[in-house]
Amino acid sequence: MAENRGHETGDVNVWAIGRFAIGLVVIIVLSLGLLIGLFKYFQTREEASPTAVSVDPGKLFPEPRLEHTPVPDLQTIHAEEDRVLNGYGWVDAPKGVARIPIAVAIDVLAKKGLPSRPRTEASKK
Repeated sequence: MAENRGHETGDVNVWAIGRFAIGLVVIIVLSLGLLIGLFKYFQTREEASPTAVSVDPGKLFPEPRLEHTPVPDLQTIHAEEDRVLNGYGWVDAPKGVARIPIAVAIDVLAKKGLPSRPRTEASKK
C-alpha cells in the first residue's frame, strides 16, 4: 500500500473555504470604505453650515432641564422628605386620614399587631 501524505481531500472543499474568506475580506473592506466616506460626508456637511445658537438656553429646551445647583436642590428634597416622614400632618382631613412619624407608626404597629385572616380548616393542616 502506498502511503499518501497530505490532507484528506474527500471531506473539506478548500477552494470553497478560500473563496468565502476572500469574499468576506472584500465585503469588510468595502463596508469600511463606505463607512469612512459617510463619516467624511457628514463632517463636511456639518462644517459647511454651522448652526450658531444665540437663543437663551433656558428657552431653547423644554422641561425637564438640567439642574444648575444639584447639591442644594437635593438637600432641599431630602429636607422635605424628612419633614414628611418624621412629622405629623393630614393626608385627607375630611376623611380623617392623618400622617404620623415612622417611629411612632412602628411602635403602634408593634403594640396593635398586623391584621390577619381567620384560620380555616385548610390552613390548619
